[in-house]
Amino acid sequence: MLYCFLIITFKNINKSLLLFVLIKHAKKFLPLNKGMRKINIINTWARRKRLRQAENPDYLRKFYNLEDLMGTSHFRPEEEIDPLSDKLKEMQKFFKLKVTGTLNKETLEVMKKPRCGVPDVAAYSTFEGKPKWQKNKLTYRIVNYTPDMSIPEVDESIKKALQVWANVTPLRFTRINKGIADIMISFATRVHGDAQPFDGPQGTLAHAFAPSPSSGIGGDAHFDDDELFTLGSSKGPVLFLVAAHEFGHSLGLSHSDVRGALMFPTYSFTDPDSFSLSSDDIRGIQSLYGLTDSEPDCRNLVWDAVTTFKGETMFFKDRFFWRRSPSTSAAQVLIKSFWPSAPDNIDAAYEDPVQDKLFLFKGKQVWAFKDKNLEPGYPKPLSSFGLPASVTKVDAAVHNKNSGKTLLFFDIYYYSYDEKEKKIDKGNPKRLENGFPGLTGEVTAAHMSNSNIYLFSGANLFEFSSSNRNLLRLLKSDHFLPC
Repeated sequence: MLYCFLIITFKNINKSLLLFVLIKHAKKFLPLNKGMRKINIINTWARRKRLRQAENPDYLRKFYNLEDLMGTSHFRPEEEIDPLSDKLKEMQKFFKLKVTGTLNKETLEVMKKPRCGVPDVAAYSTFEGKPKWQKNKLTYRIVNYTPDMSIPEVDESIKKALQVWANVTPLRFTRINKGIADIMISFATRVHGDAQPFDGPQGTLAHAFAPSPSSGIGGDAHFDDDELFTLGSSKGPVLFLVAAHEFGHSLGLSHSDVRGALMFPTYSFTDPDSFSLSSDDIRGIQSLYGLTDSEPDCRNLVWDAVTTFKGETMFFKDRFFWRRSPSTSAAQVLIKSFWPSAPDNIDAAYEDPVQDKLFLFKGKQVWAFKDKNLEPGYPKPLSSFGLPASVTKVDAAVHNKNSGKTLLFFDIYYYSYDEKEKKIDKGNPKRLENGFPGLTGEVTAAHMSNSNIYLFSGANLFEFSSSNRNLLRLLKSDHFLPC
């Protein structure tokens, strides 16, 4: 009788009174069958309330498959795991936050960050079933453009983003201007023809779809045009960085939980000039497509940088380096396998044995390593060496342990940096021909051995005395061939 009355008058009864009556009479009017678990009405009601109060429950539904309990009309057994808490724990574990299962400040801050629209999985991760393209030559088409950037800037950003993946795999990308490409690239807002509408500024930046020959949308990448995309500014998401991430999805990668990986789900600004693909990203994409089929031959290279390091001589080219020591034969190694935080395609390198540090230069930044570990506060701008803003990169660097000076080469000039005083010497910069008589051409790499300074310039290698700067020998650049 009471049970029927409650159903008929449910809409007119105060919810708190209804809860009280149900609890009071649950055993009398809702007898349990043998073996059936006791129903916990209070816990279920509390879960619904917390779902309503959560600032962003849609985040967990969208990226962690949270079941929507707010509209359900049935109760759950008390032993059942709280789905909201369970999904919060899953998210907190993914982002390496303190796992509490509660919607705390730290968790909310992560939820507020701009991010990719693809759900999170693990590091490194491919989509379920490991979908991939069954060919290495892919096409792409830019369907339309964002008004935030010029057409050439968008074109170059997209091309550069695809090249990130081509550099470490056999994949090759060709642009087409008409018809259907493997990867269709478009800018749109809100509802735009797929099942994942955008949410306006500073939310989901973009999304992409895994390779699927049977699906017309497979491999496509969509960018939210409510965002202010930039070429390389921290004032808005850098299109190159967002596109490189999304193309990882277009090729079959899911999200990674490794901070610093390109496939990490939330966006953070990185200077495009100093960007390099993490080892986690490389392992992920190579698990699908294998190694690049064009690794450099060290017998026919112009070195990016040369330096000594802990008794060995190291020769850098692209994303590799070769190690040579008196006791071991040369070995080709990925830069990131030795220094995970280092950039690829460096411009210069030198070792300061007094500080026991290795310095790597790329673009307008410098990285400092002690053994394999990046020193706190790095990378730093070139201005940290006292270099003027007109120096946009360091072409080569060499440290003279006898004088405590480091020579930094740029264009037709060089600067002498005092490691002890931490400043550029007075009277600098100096012209190359004045400091190194007989040198022809710009310096592309440098290192010191047996108290002599060796300057690489294209196919030539100049040997100078470190004491009086006299030219001793003109050699071929393969004189110190590491292989």
